[in-house]
Amino acid sequence: MSSMLWPLLSRAVRAPGRVAVVDDRGKYTYSQLLGGAMFLAEQIDAATQARHVGILLPTGGAFPIALMAAWLARRVAVPLNYLLSPEELTYVINDSDIDTIITAGPMLEYLAQAAGGQGESGKAASPIPPGINLLHVDQVDFTGMPPLRWPPLNWRDDLAVILYTSGTSGRPKGVMLTHGNLRSNVEAAIEHVQITDRDICLGVLPQFHSFGLTALTLLPLTIGAKVVYSARFTPKKIVELIRKHRPTIFMAVPSMYGALLSVKDVTAEDVASIRLPVSGGEPLPEATFEQYRDRLGLYLLEGYGLTETAPITNWCTPVRRKRRSVGQSLPGVTITIVDEHNRPLGPGEDGEVFITGPNIMKGYYKLPGQTGEVFTYLRSSNGAAIGPRYFRTGDIGRLDEEGFLYITGRKKEMLIIGGENVFPREIEEVLNTHPSVKDSAVVGKPDGLRGELPIAFVEVEEGQGFDETAVRKWCRERLAGYKVPREIRKLDALPRNPTGKIMRRHLPKDV
Repeated sequence: MSSMLWPLLSRAVRAPGRVAVVDDRGKYTYSQLLGGAMFLAEQIDAATQARHVGILLPTGGAFPIALMAAWLARRVAVPLNYLLSPEELTYVINDSDIDTIITAGPMLEYLAQAAGGQGESGKAASPIPPGINLLHVDQVDFTGMPPLRWPPLNWRDDLAVILYTSGTSGRPKGVMLTHGNLRSNVEAAIEHVQITDRDICLGVLPQFHSFGLTALTLLPLTIGAKVVYSARFTPKKIVELIRKHRPTIFMAVPSMYGALLSVKDVTAEDVASIRLPVSGGEPLPEATFEQYRDRLGLYLLEGYGLTETAPITNWCTPVRRKRRSVGQSLPGVTITIVDEHNRPLGPGEDGEVFITGPNIMKGYYKLPGQTGEVFTYLRSSNGAAIGPRYFRTGDIGRLDEEGFLYITGRKKEMLIIGGENVFPREIEEVLNTHPSVKDSAVVGKPDGLRGELPIAFVEVEEGQGFDETAVRKWCRERLAGYKVPREIRKLDALPRNPTGKIMRRHLPKDV
């Protein structure tokens, strides 16, 4: 049995009065999380017979209650991204085959305001499709003895959650993660970075996201650590929470780390409690890394993973780290770099990143064709299939002699300029070092002579002017001529998904 639910239940039984969660509304002990889940499981059973149940909640203690409730009720949880457009959210709800959503009044108000609609009563209209049952956690009576039930005996291959990808390069896909996927990833991460029940996590990533779900919800609650959640990422508020709660683990995306530097009075003493300052989701800019190291005395530790890998595969630790690397792989996870024929490459050679291990997803929901495309086998020199089945990430990277992984680009984003392979990340790293550039994204423009030409979009630092000629000169001094962007366009803000990753498909198309 590999149920993800049982370690959570065990923790609640062994330390019922211990504080598990602190959020914007208050505190929850482990017994309160379990009791709340039992109450809510009863509500789920009364509301629906559907196999899948949606969860639409802000980051906080209500999310793990809803998640455990779904599992206690023998359901598959579908965390919903409340930052999607109404059209995208409707697509995910319909695609996931749910007829019931666990939510709360303030969340529905937020969605309606974001959609800008008005109902007949004058209140903002809900973007939730008609016919969907809504279970309001803020209306459930959690007093008294909860209705006890025997937890289900889930096995390794039993489906636990369907997490929808952010859709950076197309429509969101439902990633099917099993109880075995989640539990193996949690246990491997605990072993890899030596997390204990004495740790305190500060959670700012949304829990509908794979890192927010696994690394900032399941992982700490499994080991018995306390988690402090904030539903909104406001730099000044996050610094105040760090000062108050003295977290030892802080996980965020690079753009969040960059935003925290805008709090002028933050000091090295404020962040001294953080032993694991983890950055993931996108490449960490060198300037951000250097400012944390030099100004605050923090060595930011990069990690790597995908929704399809449950999600953590690699993680730098305080004792095993290398700059620009995303770290060594977690126990049980195997990383192999392959050439265009799926043949393994040696240390220092760039190729596509292939991953195998117990954390790899079951597949994409209702997409057998796309599932088949991302699972494959290594090939020997004569083309024969060898070894276990691997997940192909679409990322390009290399391993060094010690097994440290370096991500150098995305296979789909690679530009071919005059027959030369060029990854946008290489150009972006140079652009981002210019004093006026806050962040950048590079795409290819078709060209009859050279195949493609690099076009750059940039965000400008507050208070800085933008001089395209000066930025192009900066690039010419640091890049080969064919890599210098032919155009550099200023945008007020680069399009991003909820975790800060740049959405290249939403960049202006008239390049």
